[in-house]
Amino acid sequence: MARIAGVDIPKQKRGVVSLTYIYGIGRSRAKEILETAKVDESTKVQDWTDDEIGAIRDAVGQFKIEGELRSETQLNIKRLMDIGCYRGIRHRAGLPLRGQRTKNNSRTRKGKRKTVANKKKVTK
Repeated sequence: MARIAGVDIPKQKRGVVSLTYIYGIGRSRAKEILETAKVDESTKVQDWTDDEIGAIRDAVGQFKIEGELRSETQLNIKRLMDIGCYRGIRHRAGLPLRGQRTKNNSRTRKGKRKTVANKKKVTK
């Protein structure tokens, strides 16, 4: 496996697909990186030369990826929670924050169902 930005990318896949294993790099950014490094998109990672890998590392280094990107995202979420805006409150409560309904769905955010006991009616 080739190691770029602290991530082992798979050797048997094409360059464009392999670069997407790095957090913060999707298909379009992977294509852009390979274009900048002057490496063919369809070439498999195992066929890259050392010079090509060096050029790709330089091209990847220009973007905010992996740990730096994760920490920035976490800081953005923390900022929203600190200022107490709607999205921050929803983050704090562990609820969906983009307008989805919560009566039936949103199990991913809310977690496993918690059964609420029903009070019995007292008859006189």
